[in-house]
Formats: sequence, C-alpha cells, structure tokens
Amino acid sequence: MAIDNPHFRKKSRFHERIIETVMFLFALFSMLITVGIVVILVRESYLFFSDPQVDLIGFLTGKNWQPMIHQFGFLPLLNATFTTSIIAMLLGIPIGLFVAIYLAEYASDRMRGILKPVLEILAGIPTIVYGYFALTFMTPLLRSLFGQDVVEIYNTASAGLVIGILVLPLIATMAEDAISSVPKELRLAAYALGGTKIETTFKVVIPAALSGLSATFLLAFSRAIGETMVVALAAGAGPKLTANPFKAAETITGYIVRISGGDVSYNSVDYNSIFALGLVLFIITFILNLVSRKISTIFHQEYE
Repeated sequence: MAIDNPHFRKKSRFHERIIETVMFLFALFSMLITVGIVVILVRESYLFFSDPQVDLIGFLTGKNWQPMIHQFGFLPLLNATFTTSIIAMLLGIPIGLFVAIYLAEYASDRMRGILKPVLEILAGIPTIVYGYFALTFMTPLLRSLFGQDVVEIYNTASAGLVIGILVLPLIATMAEDAISSVPKELRLAAYALGGTKIETTFKVVIPAALSGLSATFLLAFSRAIGETMVVALAAGAGPKLTANPFKAAETITGYIVRISGGDVSYNSVDYNSIFALGLVLFIITFILNLVSRKISTIFHQEYE
C-alpha cells in the first residue's frame, strides 16, 4: 500500500514539520506583539515618571489630577473607572447569567434561534452608538426618574448601565458555554435522585460550572474597565473624586481619548501621562486575568 511507502512517510513528515513551523511562527508573532506593547508602555511611562514634576507616591495616592498645574494624583480617574465598571457588572452579570441559564437549560431550538442572533446584534453594535445611546436615552431616563437636580447631564451611572448592556452578549455567550460544558451525566444523576429541573440547575449545574463562570465575569469586568467611547461621551470630561454615580467624572480611558485628541505637544508630561495610565490599565487587566486563572483552578480542584 502507498501508506507503507518510505518515500510517502518521509514526505508526510516533512509536510507536518512545515505546518508545525508555520503555526509556531504565528504563535510567536502574537507573543511578540504583546511584548512590543508592553515595551512601548513601559518606555513611555518611564519618561513620565522620570520627569521631575511627577512623584510616584503622589501619583498613586493623590486626589487631584490637574497636569496643567503639575498635580498627578490618578485616584479620581481610577475611582470613576471602577464606578462605571462596577455598575456595569451589577447590571450585566445577573441578566447575562440568567440569559445563559435559559439558553443552555430551558430554551427550545426555536427560541435559541431567535435569542442568539439578538445577542450577536448587540455584540456587533459599534461602541460609539452605545455612547450616544447613553447620552440621549439613558441619561434622560435617569433624570426623569431621580430628578434633573440630582442627575447631571454627564454622569457615571448612565455610562455604567450602558456598558452593562454592552458586555451582556459577552457574559451570556461565555456563561452559556461554561454551563453547556457540564457533563450530562451530572444532570441525569440529579434527576435520578429526585431533583427538579430548577434544583438541578442551581444546585448541580451552576456549582459545576463555577470555574468557567468566574473566568467569564472577570473577563467581562476587564472589558468594562477598558471601554472607551461610552465613558468618553457620557461620563464626563473632568477628573473628579466622587462616590456619587449621578455626578460627572472622567475615567482613565476617557482622559486618554481627550488628551490624544487635544493640542498636546509630543513628549510633554501631559502626552507621556496617557502611556502611564495605559500601563495602569494593562496591570489591572493582567491582575484580573491572573485572579481569574487562580479562581478557575481552585473551583476545578474542588469539583474534582
């Protein structure tokens, strides 16, 4: 047979090595891109922190961000970033989780055929459209509910709620995959022990899927932290340290957009500050990813 031909086997191994080499080069290319981004962020951030006007302790603990008067306390920007992201998670996680449970455990094929395209449409809407949706619909809605004297035109609440809608398809899709990956035998065992559908779902399936669900929620949180256009349009353009979500406050990404589009001279301290803040965002998301992996490992070990 041809498969026993030494020439054929040699040629086959040669083709496999070529394919393996190509795949390795693609993997190496993706790694080099990541390394290049980190190098640029660190290099430009060093220029910022090495400036005599910048104090690292003041940067980490300061409550005023006014580069024009050499005040570089980034806590107001960090506070607004986490405020919008937490509001987004308070909306996105419950709705996304229940949508995922319905799709994975209860929905018929016909209903899945309706809901899945709707989620795909939500995921495909440009973020700038979400930004104007927050500004023209969510903010007027909040002002009509809580009063115009309470809710400012630009506020972190409307931005956070719309970001929650933005990450909803991500949460629902990934959570559905995590729930669907639970072995069918666990469901059958729960039914055999007399468990109802809802008891099986919440006492067996969801605990077994906690590994994937925790990773989903942290990934969605990272996505919310990095969102740009919604907060740039709806949250406000002035760094302000406030716990009131109905007040205007500028996030890290909002500040980066504003400075990048302004008349800032190259290599100035204002210009270099956007790379320092970008490095902060990178570190935050990197830590969230590490925590996600650790939590996934813990839950996986408990499940085993």
